[in-house]
Amino acid sequence: MESYIESLARGAYIASTKLALMPTATKNLLLNEIADAIEARYSEVLEANQKDVDSAVNRALPPALTDRLTLNASRFREMVGGMRQVARLPDPVGRILKGYTVASQLSLMKKSVPFGVVGVIYEARPNVTVDIAALCLKSGNACILRGGSEALNTNRVLHGIMQEILKREGVDQGAITFVDSTDRNDVRELLTLDRYIDVIIPRGGEALHRLCQKESTIPVIVGGFGICHAFVDESADLKRAVDVIINSKVQKPAACNALDTLLLHRSIAEEFMGYLRPLCEEKGIVLNVHGEKLESLVRTLGYKASLITHGREEDFDTEWLSLKLNVAIVDSLDEVLLHLRVHRATHSDSILTNNLDNARRFAANVGSACVYVNAATRFTDGGQFGLGAEVAISTQKLHVRGPMGLEELTTYQWIGTGDYLCRA
Repeated sequence: MESYIESLARGAYIASTKLALMPTATKNLLLNEIADAIEARYSEVLEANQKDVDSAVNRALPPALTDRLTLNASRFREMVGGMRQVARLPDPVGRILKGYTVASQLSLMKKSVPFGVVGVIYEARPNVTVDIAALCLKSGNACILRGGSEALNTNRVLHGIMQEILKREGVDQGAITFVDSTDRNDVRELLTLDRYIDVIIPRGGEALHRLCQKESTIPVIVGGFGICHAFVDESADLKRAVDVIINSKVQKPAACNALDTLLLHRSIAEEFMGYLRPLCEEKGIVLNVHGEKLESLVRTLGYKASLITHGREEDFDTEWLSLKLNVAIVDSLDEVLLHLRVHRATHSDSILTNNLDNARRFAANVGSACVYVNAATRFTDGGQFGLGAEVAISTQKLHVRGPMGLEELTTYQWIGTGDYLCRA
């Protein structure tokens, strides 16, 4: 007998065969109608979200998770606006990537096509439900959404609104499929349905990614976690660099691209830390200080004891997702590059410098998905990259890296055409 999860996956597979042929105008119409419908039911969505937030508080879930879970007016507008922006973007399906004729007179064309069915397993953020649905619909993919239990009420309402629009427009509702269950065994079953699902994208903590890698029979695109670093070298404009560091840390502390570790060249450390102190006190940033010399320096500069903790080596491998920040002094760019290799620099890393050679060396040697020169790590985001939204931030090296937007949700096929051509 077919299980609940298998029936959902089979339905998504059937819907995907129709979505692949859907005209761009129809996809854009659906996206705009869904955005309008969600916007019209603002109060209902926020009421459901408040239930999830209250439950998270009662369960004493981590503050970073509760923050990611919360929808406010600004985040709601951003969520709806992201769907409309996706509707305005070019359709990634059907692009001719290459075309030529070989000696045998076979004409070859390499064309972009949808994956088919994209399974996304994610935690906390209910806006992800809308982002993924929008990107998959526009790229001709059916999606299977398995959100976290902490956002179940919000996700149910959002999915229900999308289903109403699909039904009204005569579109197979399997196009946007939602796993309305909190049973973890459903995730494990989902990971084995390779006859229906073409790719799995986990979006959450490292434990979720490792589970998917270990148990999935479906290709998995890994990303969304990693330690983010910034290095301020000896040539940097220190006052302007302080602003970038603060923005990288506090603009959204619970985000995966918020700054975790600040590395300072020894020659500028004292001056930089002097500029940083009032902003740390204003924003409530707790500095996890590494090394006796740096600890002595912060005491001399008058940092509040409540904003200083003693750093341990293992803290360099911690994704804080809060207003805590590792700080360490280094002697050279070579030391920085070694530190980044040792401590999993795969996500978003930045150098603040006025030295062109240092900028080039940093960009060429750092193996992260996104590398920045004189810019905040917080720019790693589908909206900031002009992608409308993203399904995830990929930190692997196969297929895609960085924010996964529309183009990254397509693959390609070769089409060979001949005149009743036989191979000699």
